[in-house]
Amino acid sequence: MTAAHVLAVAKDGTHRFSKQVVDAITIRAGYGVEGDAHAGDRVQHLSRVVANPDQPNLRQVHLIHSELFEELGRKGYTIAPADLGENITTRGIDLLDLSRGTLLHIGGSAVLRVTGLRNPCKQIENFRSGLLSEVIEKSPDGLIRKAGIMTVAIDGGVVRAKDVIRIEQPDGPHIPLERV
Repeated sequence: MTAAHVLAVAKDGTHRFSKQVVDAITIRAGYGVEGDAHAGDRVQHLSRVVANPDQPNLRQVHLIHSELFEELGRKGYTIAPADLGENITTRGIDLLDLSRGTLLHIGGSAVLRVTGLRNPCKQIENFRSGLLSEVIEKSPDGLIRKAGIMTVAIDGGVVRAKDVIRIEQPDGPHIPLERV
């Protein structure tokens, strides 16, 4: 399969670091993944809830590219889908290079709008020692965050492994992703 597609889907109803791989997830518009602790129209990330529980949830659905797992594997880390807390593990799409506002059409009806980069935190280091420095690289232009992207659900639907992902770039200039 050469087209961009879903490798795995996952969810978890509690605020644990890793999620559980499942056969399918149901995405609800304006909400995220049914049965996932990070779903909702208002922020669900625990540290952000403490700061301001009324801010909009720009992190409803988390995607990571499986190519990152291969890169980390060459450095001695064994990472599987859902280990880093993503809802959707992708293959064949450069998630980090997408423009803010890109629409991802997945499967028959789900549509996600890209809001920004996941900001890796110390939980990644707690998961595997040394991993945080592998998913955040320092460059002359600043930090490169490689732990996936965050999206909001525009249209709902069921998403499964092997579903094709169609990319719809927004009009206008490319807007690089920033952490959300």
